[in-house]
Amino acid sequence: MPVRPKVLVVEDDDNLRQVMQAQLAKEGYETSSAPDVPTALKVLEKSLPQLVITDLNLPGLSGIDLLKRIRSESPGTALIVMTAFGTVQSAVEAMKFGAYDYIVKPIHPYELKALVSRALDHHRLIEEVQVLRSSLDEKYGFEQIIGSSRPLLAALDVARRVAATDATILIHGETGTGKELIARAIHLRSSRRDRPFATINCAAIPRELLESELFGYLKGSFTGALGHKKGKVEMVDGGTLLLDEIGEMPLELQVRILRLIQEKEIEKVGATSPTKVDVRIMAATHRDLAAMVKDGSFREDLYYRLLVVPIELPPLRERLEDIPELLQHFFSHSTAKHGRLDLMLPSRLVPYFSNYSWPGNVRQLQHVVERLVLLARSSEITPEELPEFLWFQNPREAIVARDLPDEGINLTKMEKDLILRVLERFSGNQTNAARYLGLSRRTLAYRMKKHRIPGEYVKEVRLGAG
Repeated sequence: MPVRPKVLVVEDDDNLRQVMQAQLAKEGYETSSAPDVPTALKVLEKSLPQLVITDLNLPGLSGIDLLKRIRSESPGTALIVMTAFGTVQSAVEAMKFGAYDYIVKPIHPYELKALVSRALDHHRLIEEVQVLRSSLDEKYGFEQIIGSSRPLLAALDVARRVAATDATILIHGETGTGKELIARAIHLRSSRRDRPFATINCAAIPRELLESELFGYLKGSFTGALGHKKGKVEMVDGGTLLLDEIGEMPLELQVRILRLIQEKEIEKVGATSPTKVDVRIMAATHRDLAAMVKDGSFREDLYYRLLVVPIELPPLRERLEDIPELLQHFFSHSTAKHGRLDLMLPSRLVPYFSNYSWPGNVRQLQHVVERLVLLARSSEITPEELPEFLWFQNPREAIVARDLPDEGINLTKMEKDLILRVLERFSGNQTNAARYLGLSRRTLAYRMKKHRIPGEYVKEVRLGAG
């Protein structure tokens, strides 16, 4: 059975209040009423309605006072104000404080019915938008950025604090660190969130096309321009544009971007006058722009104009403590995406991932996990299915105990035991064992001879060794 919308009527005229309450109940609404603001506030404490209809002229506190209180405590509640014919201006003033609409006394039943229906439809729409925004935040917002390492949290703190502003932002980080993800999250936290967000990759578009892609062109401005075309800047008017890999932008276009940031205007190819736009600019790069300024390949004035708020995204090798959480996130997403919810990733495999430096950063980790999910032969991923580079990465943690024993240690015996353990791990394969130990094949053979380890080592040899 559908839930009936709740409506509160606040009116000091007993007859009118009772008539309105009866009319609304007849239309299927769950109604309550109050003769003044204090009584209305008590009703609101017990149950919050979707709609409040209040007279402006009430004894003691006014309808405006009630409106302000509701707006501060329950901004999603719809509000309609009632007023006499001669005080319509007061009702218009009330709308500035957040009232949805007003109705003039005497109140006709059909007008009340239509207005209440519109107000509640508006309320439902607002709720749907809030749900949509919440889902967008969950998918693209800061909540989607996985990790709790200090370098990452420092970058996120800066991003959150500047999101609500219109400041120009320069995001620096290696390929695969999530620069576009951060930019999109900033946009969704800004006042421009309901306007478009777009990315243009300055490295992926040929130089001769980048200008028209950014700023658009007019019909006949060059051969093949058969009509007008809007550029990305104009298409996201009111929103946010991320200039990815801005270090690859030609010098002649850099001055156009500087003008866009400073003057809020563009000039289309073939145009004789500028066009005003309102776009927030963010830029991202893996290049050292300061060094490029010194060698003349990047404009100094644009560099400092972009550097209003710099955000440095750490590479994955500098936040290895985040890998288990990232691993779990990507694994859960991939198994759901590819219909392999029964697949398991044993916890004993996590160190293989944590000991690797990940030159391709988070993106590389994501792709490796997806490949494992796609190619897994059984219901559990095995060590043999891991990429070779995860096997041969030297461990980052020292193998010896952190606290050295008082009685001392036998270094020769420790080296022999370590070589035996590694050979056992690789089933006697000396080439793989040498790679894992960071030795040449010849050096490993020498050390095996030194410790009298058989050249054709198998696990049974070690078990029988004294």
